[in-house]
Amino acid sequence: MWGETMNKDLLNQIQNLYQTFSKGQKHIAKFIIDHYDKAAFMTASKLGSIVGVSESTVVRFASELGFEGYPQLQKSLQELIRNKLTSVQRIEVSTDRLGDGDIFEKVLNSDIEKIKKTVTELSRDDFNGAVSAIVGAKNIYVLGVRSSAALASFLGLYFNYIFDHVILVNTTSGSEVFEQIMRINENDVIVGISFPRYSTRTVKAMKFASDRGATVVSITDSKMSPLYRYSSYNLIAKSDMASFVDSLVAPLSLINALIVAVGIKCQAQVYNTFAQLERIWDEYEVYDKNDEENRGDEDKE
Repeated sequence: MWGETMNKDLLNQIQNLYQTFSKGQKHIAKFIIDHYDKAAFMTASKLGSIVGVSESTVVRFASELGFEGYPQLQKSLQELIRNKLTSVQRIEVSTDRLGDGDIFEKVLNSDIEKIKKTVTELSRDDFNGAVSAIVGAKNIYVLGVRSSAALASFLGLYFNYIFDHVILVNTTSGSEVFEQIMRINENDVIVGISFPRYSTRTVKAMKFASDRGATVVSITDSKMSPLYRYSSYNLIAKSDMASFVDSLVAPLSLINALIVAVGIKCQAQVYNTFAQLERIWDEYEVYDKNDEENRGDEDKE
């Protein structure tokens, strides 16, 4: 079996073994070396069809490289290239994957599959450990950049309902990030959120927090994520790309679960907070009243 460090050398390994492959396997090897960004998202049948070999030849090729089967080879290629794809390459790859037909159904089914994988693969020990650490923290920092900023904002919003010591880190510039977390220490927790393409600012902030003894909780997509090495608790949510956009459905579901689990641990505090908020919202008419109630008042007039 190939380890995580060997994923990085996969293309070199294929090149080194090239002369030992059969004629058909050489066709596969050449295609992967030249077009690994596309091969990573092809089925064995599709790859075989493109290079002119049978599906069984593709499966045997994976075995020659030491994988249990083609899905493991495919996964290694995906982990290798996902952080390296440019937006233009993402569009090209996703166009090949989605093809024609019902795009709506294909994208939603892909998201459903990512949630299912997240449910089965997430470490419950890490999840429960993260919940306990957050509940017991003196300060809670939340950080997410670019597309992950929306996830961080959502998490920060609800954590602010529960705690009075939440800092949603402003990520406008790299220097501002470090200015905001400069006092982080062993009594604090930082939740860092990043998915391919990984944010350098988030990775550096996680390292900074880890060096200062803070508990680091990462919400990311795999053990190959650069956040993984600095984290006390790793919450892995399966992500994918839908054309040039990031599919963050599974990460958001994970964050929902995290908020609910923390809320249950702080149930009395949450109840008191929302009881007070309801009075404030009502007094300052934050939300519109029900249309039927308004119509009823008009009828009385």
